[in-house]
Amino acid sequence: MDRELIVAVGDLTCRYTNAPRDALRDVSLEVRAGEFHALLGPNGSGKTTLLRAALGLVPPRAGRVEILARPAGDWPRRDLARVVGVVPQREENLFPQRVHETVLLGRYPHLSLFGGVRAVDRAAVDRALVACDAVDLRDRWLWTLSGGEYQRVRVARALAQEPKLLVLDEPTASLDLRHEMELFELVRALVDGHGLAALLITHHVNLAARFADQVLILAEGRAVARGAPGDVLTRETAAAVFQWPVVMSVFEGRPQMIPLRKKENHP
Repeated sequence: MDRELIVAVGDLTCRYTNAPRDALRDVSLEVRAGEFHALLGPNGSGKTTLLRAALGLVPPRAGRVEILARPAGDWPRRDLARVVGVVPQREENLFPQRVHETVLLGRYPHLSLFGGVRAVDRAAVDRALVACDAVDLRDRWLWTLSGGEYQRVRVARALAQEPKLLVLDEPTASLDLRHEMELFELVRALVDGHGLAALLITHHVNLAARFADQVLILAEGRAVARGAPGDVLTRETAAAVFQWPVVMSVFEGRPQMIPLRKKENHP
């Protein structure tokens, strides 16, 4: 049975005002329910622009972007927040809050303008905390959390929206190895166990290769390769995109990239 198409990007070209060149050129992507997609590429390759365009925040110069077969730019933000949960790269928390209060913020798109928090909203918060293994954190103040704990809470807040698509922009930045692995394991479990679609930007090529169903590799605003990790993460492609010599090995059937120590040591 075909999985529901959540995001469809076709031949997308974007350029920021007064920019000398396109930020994206002729990029295509399809994300379906139950799929984990990773966006890879060096800094400035267009990953965040693609994510923003997919959410209707950057208007296309050419091409199309649709969410559930509706142009992304036509979605009212409140309606879109019922479909897409976003975990941004940077976030400043200016208010003293407990974890359950923070996760409850994810229910905003579902709340009545004149009503209070309902039982269904609290149930959604509880489910999100369970899914993110954060039940034991619910009464903690945010400022007492570790980086890994805080990331789980941020994902729980997005899940409380009950979205069809979870979007994460470099969610493992500044996390140690254990918490990086826990975050990727969590996203994989949400995709497999809850049928979510996930679209994740990361610089961790090897973790993307191990966990994602599909990867899209960008360089200078163009799609270099798109497909299953084993098909597109080749030595030639990785070395060209990241401009550094690498060798590739295979672990548990997935490609793993090893950068060489010196530029002159080409494999």
